[in-house]
Amino acid sequence: MKTLSSFLITLVIGITLISCETDGTAVDSSKPKARGSIGEIILVIDSAKWAGPVGEELKEIFESDIPGMIRSEAKFKINTVDPRAMTRMLKMSTNLIYVTTFDDKGSASQVINAQFSKESKEKAMNDPNIYSLRMEDEYAIGQEVLYLFGNTEGQLVENLKKNRNRLQNLFEVRERGRLEKVILARKNSAAAFEAKENLEIEINVPASYQVAKSEDDFLWVRQITPSEKRADISLFFYETDYTSEEQTFPENILKLRDSITKQHIFGDPEDPTSYVVSEKQIPPVFRNMVINDNFTTEMRGSWKTNNTSMGGSYLGYLMVDQKKGKLYYIEGFVFYPNEVHRDALREIETILLNTNVSWKNDQGA
Repeated sequence: MKTLSSFLITLVIGITLISCETDGTAVDSSKPKARGSIGEIILVIDSAKWAGPVGEELKEIFESDIPGMIRSEAKFKINTVDPRAMTRMLKMSTNLIYVTTFDDKGSASQVINAQFSKESKEKAMNDPNIYSLRMEDEYAIGQEVLYLFGNTEGQLVENLKKNRNRLQNLFEVRERGRLEKVILARKNSAAAFEAKENLEIEINVPASYQVAKSEDDFLWVRQITPSEKRADISLFFYETDYTSEEQTFPENILKLRDSITKQHIFGDPEDPTSYVVSEKQIPPVFRNMVINDNFTTEMRGSWKTNNTSMGGSYLGYLMVDQKKGKLYYIEGFVFYPNEVHRDALREIETILLNTNVSWKNDQGA
């Protein structure tokens, strides 16, 4: 295994996570391929530390609830392992996080501490802002290994609190990238054509989805093969004129969402009076961001049919393209009774974030 002293020298001071430099010339074919499901993280930590303040903060980072859902679901699937129990198989996991503090004299933490040289520990001791080390392909190809450490538990907890969003984002972006390679390896060209023709946007939808409804300003596509192990996922894309900043206010986004689903998304094909509405029991959660230079509001919430016969969770994005003078609402919603929605929502997020609402006809098909 590579020594950590050479890498600690290159650590970025403060809250910035660093990446391990590679020369990009070749992949070590002697290493096995990393293995692990999307969203799964192996957390290597002493059980006492996991039960204490460090563990509480790690749970806030990686096991906090997905917002906007009626029932509790964690953002990631965390499996904790005692450092002394690490096997060759576990070391090949796709996502590995080692957690320790240098003042911990317990035998479990000492297994991790032994991987740091005396010089490395001294550097961390002299700068309390150094808390992380990111390495790629350490034991297997396609692997992310993250070391989180501190001189004391208090120091590590403080750095984890300050960098909570960065640590979440590191693995969220990575897992979306892994998933994208799988689900968008083959795309639905018919859905892409309809989106360009009727909404003048570029979408990337897996080949397993099919067009359910297409109109001048609206497109609905569905995953047509739901099963006990596969959620029923629908995606829809809507376009209207952008006339006022008030259209981006949360209450107006929710009204727009409900007006779209009432008009276009039926709950039961046999019942024309059945349609999808937003669940008001738990208010949706909004977050502003910028995507491809366009102001965007993310909305996460729960839905039901107006006759309450069905329900689930949804993830939507309101995007404003001021150059085109258009406002777009794109969403994916899940129907998967009594099952975990986390993986389906990650699939929705991956697909929707591959949408380009600024596409123009002169860019070609």
